[in-house]
Amino acid sequence: MKSKFRCGLARQGVALRRSLAGGIVIALVLALGTPTLARAKQSTTIARDPYIGAMVIDAESGQILVADNPDAKTYPASVLKLMNLLVILEKIQGGTLTLQDKVLITAEASKIGGSQVYLKENETFTIDELLYALMVQSANDAATALAIHVAGSKDGFVELMNQRARTLGMKSTEFNSIHGLPPGPGQKPDVTTPRDLTRLAREILKYPDALRYTSTRERGFRNNTFIMRTHNHLMGKVVGCDGMKTGYFTAAGYSIIATARRGDDRVIAVVMGSSNRKLRDIKATELLAKGFLLMPKKPVTAPQVTNPPPLSETQPVEKSSAARTAAKIVLLIAVLALAALGIFYFLRLRQRPPE
Repeated sequence: MKSKFRCGLARQGVALRRSLAGGIVIALVLALGTPTLARAKQSTTIARDPYIGAMVIDAESGQILVADNPDAKTYPASVLKLMNLLVILEKIQGGTLTLQDKVLITAEASKIGGSQVYLKENETFTIDELLYALMVQSANDAATALAIHVAGSKDGFVELMNQRARTLGMKSTEFNSIHGLPPGPGQKPDVTTPRDLTRLAREILKYPDALRYTSTRERGFRNNTFIMRTHNHLMGKVVGCDGMKTGYFTAAGYSIIATARRGDDRVIAVVMGSSNRKLRDIKATELLAKGFLLMPKKPVTAPQVTNPPPLSETQPVEKSSAARTAAKIVLLIAVLALAALGIFYFLRLRQRPPE
């Protein structure tokens, strides 16, 4: 009897605990449901199989070689860090910055999440070191530190990015962050297209330092206590591939801007919004190969002689020498002919009968 009573109490206790747990879950759903749904809506995945859009161009002329939905709106994710690099390299060329300028790490930069090199407040690094972190590790904290150093604030640097996008003719691009991370509540996402990104990539290739950073596959940071590794897996696998940048977050999918050089030809391939990384890399590899096949043949021009040799060493001199020899032969023949004619008349005179 006591045993049955205890079993009943145990069952009632379990039921009570389940009811309480269920009540707590319901309360949490009711309390947090709206913001959670809003964030879920903001993070709706737009990635597709094999991709949202792609484009390949001749880096030298800008000629379009392949275009597959090139004006589709996409989230660039960390691919947009190429614009950070372009803005800074242009300021270095203009003389307002140098690669050896020291950047003081702020508290704000030290608290950025995602891919990072774990910057600490009050550390100092050169712009050169932070650009490697930006391109190789795709470090969001490095992007923040550089933006604050150059423009005084993240918003100020975003304005520089958008100004440069407009001058490049990137009509479908709007930057709202300096790192490409997913937008938080109330924030707008970064938006661009494959066509716009080819314009950005072509412009940045005008700066040799761009490939110095984006072609680096591995590099030490903070006295080699942290090893940075590129996310661009085409380098070392695809012939001629020597840059540029990848990007990813869940809603955006996997994206890449890749460039390769073979002989005198260089192509740029953009693949945006692939559903997985391997598929993105496969398609980027295929598009690079297709781009080289479709490259227009360059006309073959005869080499220009910048310093012709003296006339005495050229063929015309040889021709004039041959002409003089021929003239001598002709003269000799004429002399011989005259001599023969003289002999002929002499013999005629001897044979004439006397008068």
